[in-house]
Amino acid sequence: MSELIRKTAAELSGLMAEGAVSAREVASAHLDRIEAVDAKVRALPEAQRPKIVVFGESLGSFGGEAPFLSPNNIIARTDGALFSGPTFQNTLRDSVTADRDPGSPEWLPIFDDGANVRFAARPDNLDRPNSPWGQPRIAYLQHASDPIAWFNPDLLFSQPDWLREPRGYDVSPDMNWIPVVTFLQVSADMAVAVDVPDGNGHRYVKDVVNAWAAVMQPPGWTPEKTERLRGRVTQDYSHAPD
Repeated sequence: MSELIRKTAAELSGLMAEGAVSAREVASAHLDRIEAVDAKVRALPEAQRPKIVVFGESLGSFGGEAPFLSPNNIIARTDGALFSGPTFQNTLRDSVTADRDPGSPEWLPIFDDGANVRFAARPDNLDRPNSPWGQPRIAYLQHASDPIAWFNPDLLFSQPDWLREPRGYDVSPDMNWIPVVTFLQVSADMAVAVDVPDGNGHRYVKDVVNAWAAVMQPPGWTPEKTERLRGRVTQDYSHAPD
């Protein structure tokens, strides 16, 4: 078993930045592990098989999606996935966004008519488009004001679609793209990306509950249970030790 699968997303990112390993090597190591686990799961009687779900936040979302290479691999190998606060290194997120349905914005794309993959900045976004959401379900939580989601070296000399298209609800209408300046501005914002109210910037707390409920659809789950859990998650998060 490759030691690469034991490393955190931050460690893998550092190794790739140093040139010690390639993205292909990282993906191959994780795919081998997924194949091994998948074989053991499928050997079990169907009624005894555990659900396999994938989750990652920020760099963890990069690590979570990297082994799968495409949405079809996630659909084939798991029972659902949730990625919150993806980064510019999330190649799967970026490829899906680039292939988004015409008329949907970069900050909140619709892909393949929402068949399996959906993006949300707020819980009600999970209901768009108004078409069946198949199984397994893959959800991305990303805020239009999250600098970690939208930082990209291309900002130096290229205007991004998220500033060219109708922009997100929490992005100032006064923000304009200026070569080099916007790159520096977004870079600086990354340092304070979590120092904002929940539901903005790089702060994903309450809405994770709604996303998991939508992705997994637990038997007997109700909107009332979602609201109660949202309150507990927020309370526990706000009292967590530094």
